[in-house]
Amino acid sequence: MNPILNLLSLLGIVGLCFIAWLGSEDRRVIPWKVIFWGIGLQMVVGLIVFGLGSSLIEGLSNLLNVVLDASEAGAKFLFGGASSMLVAEPNFAAGPGPAGRWIARTVGTPFVAVAGDRLSPDNLNPGFAYVLAFRALPQVIFFSGLVSLLYRLNLIQPVVKWFAIIFQKTMNISGAESMAGAANIFLGIESAIAIKPFLLDMTRSELCAILTSCFGSIASSVLALYAGLLRPTFPSIAGHLVSASIMTIPACFVMSKLLIPETGDPKTLGHIPEDEEGESSERPNPMDSLIGGALDGVKMAVGIAAAIIAILGMVALINAVFTTISTVVLGASPSGEPSLITEFFANPLANLMGMLFLPLTFLTGVSLDWQELWSCSLVLGRRLFETNIPPYQELGRLALSGEISDRALLIISYALCGFTHFASYGIFIGGLSGLIPERRNEIASLGFKALWAGTLATLMSGCIAGLFDIGNAAVLGR
Repeated sequence: MNPILNLLSLLGIVGLCFIAWLGSEDRRVIPWKVIFWGIGLQMVVGLIVFGLGSSLIEGLSNLLNVVLDASEAGAKFLFGGASSMLVAEPNFAAGPGPAGRWIARTVGTPFVAVAGDRLSPDNLNPGFAYVLAFRALPQVIFFSGLVSLLYRLNLIQPVVKWFAIIFQKTMNISGAESMAGAANIFLGIESAIAIKPFLLDMTRSELCAILTSCFGSIASSVLALYAGLLRPTFPSIAGHLVSASIMTIPACFVMSKLLIPETGDPKTLGHIPEDEEGESSERPNPMDSLIGGALDGVKMAVGIAAAIIAILGMVALINAVFTTISTVVLGASPSGEPSLITEFFANPLANLMGMLFLPLTFLTGVSLDWQELWSCSLVLGRRLFETNIPPYQELGRLALSGEISDRALLIISYALCGFTHFASYGIFIGGLSGLIPERRNEIASLGFKALWAGTLATLMSGCIAGLFDIGNAAVLGR
C-alpha cells in the first residue's frame, strides 16, 4: 500500500472533472449537485466493494462464475470440449501426457527453462488453451438470451427502477435519463427503447447523458466475454465488472452535465416515467424470449467478430505502412540497433494513443513507476481503436507475466469497463438516431462529446478503485 498513490487517485477525480469542465459548452453553469452526489454515490459503491462488503463481491463473483461456466456448456457440446482443444475444460492442459513428455526428454533435446518462461518440463505444448471465437463469443449468445429471459420474467425491471429512483432523487436529473442510465447497467443502446416516448422532447443535455451512459457502461451480454479474459489472473473479476458498471453511471452523469450543462426544462424532471406497455399487449412467452435473446446475441457475436477482424486488420495494415516508411526513409541507427523513432513507428497507433492517454492514466494513480505507467497507458489507449477485447487480453498477459502490479490490474480493469471506442460510436449514434430521426443531426453532433464524457467517466471509476485499494490481494479473489 502506498498512500501517495491513493492520494493521487483522489486528486485524479478532481482533475478529471476539471478536464471535463474545460470542454463545457457553458462554463458559467456548474452542476454542483450532480458533481457532489455523483461522486458521493461512487464513493458509497467503492466503500461497499473494497471495504465493508468485499465478501459480498466475492460471493457475487462466485455466483457469476457458476453462470459463466454454465454458459460454456453449449459451446462444449457444439465444438467437442477438451478433446478438440477449442473449448477446453478450465483445468485441462492440452499436450502430451506424462509418458509422452518422458520419452520426449529422453530421446530428444531436454527442456531448458529461460528467464520469463511460464512453462515447465511437465507442461509442454499447451496447445489451444483459449480460442476467443469458441470460448467468448458463445458466452455473448448465452448471456443475451439469459438477460432477455430475466426481462420477460420481470426480474430486472424492479432493480432498474430502484437505481433510477436513487439517481433521480440524489442528483436531481430527469426521470427519463435516470431510467436510461439505470437500464444501461444491464443493456446497451436498447436501454433507450424504454424511454422512447420521451426522446423527441428531450433537452440536448439529456440526450448527451443518455449517450454517455451507453459509452461508459457495459451490457450484461458482454460481461462474460470480458470476465473470461481476466478470470485466470483475477478470479473475482466478474463481480468487479458489475461493480464498475454500476459505479460508472453516476460518473457518466457528472461528466455529461459538465460538458453540456442542463439549461432547459426536462419534461420528466421530478418523477420516473412509467412503462406504458398495456396489459393486453402481446408479449412473448419465456421460451420465445430466451431464443429471441439468443438470436440477438448471435447478431452481436457476429458483429463483434466482424469488428475485431476489420479493425485489427486495419491497425496491422497502418502499422505495416508506417514501419516500411520508417525503415526506408529513416533507416536504422548507426550502431545497428533500432532507433527510438523506428521503434515508435513499429506500432504507431498504439504508441500514439499511449502518449495521449499517459496524463489521464497518471491521474488514476496506477503507479509512479515509469515502465508500469507506460504499459497501462498503452492498454487504455488501444481501446479507442481496437475495442475492449485486445486490451483486456493484454492486461491479463501483463498481470500473468508480473509486468504490472495487482493495483494496476485492479484500476485498469475498472477503467476499461465501458464501450468507449469507435466501433460503438456508429452503433449508439445510429441506434438513437433511428428512434428519433427528426433529431439525427443533433445526435450526430453530440456523438464525440458523449464518447469523451464516457471515457472520462470510466477513468473516474478507475480513480475510485485506486482510492480504496489498500493492497489486499483478497479483493482480487486470490
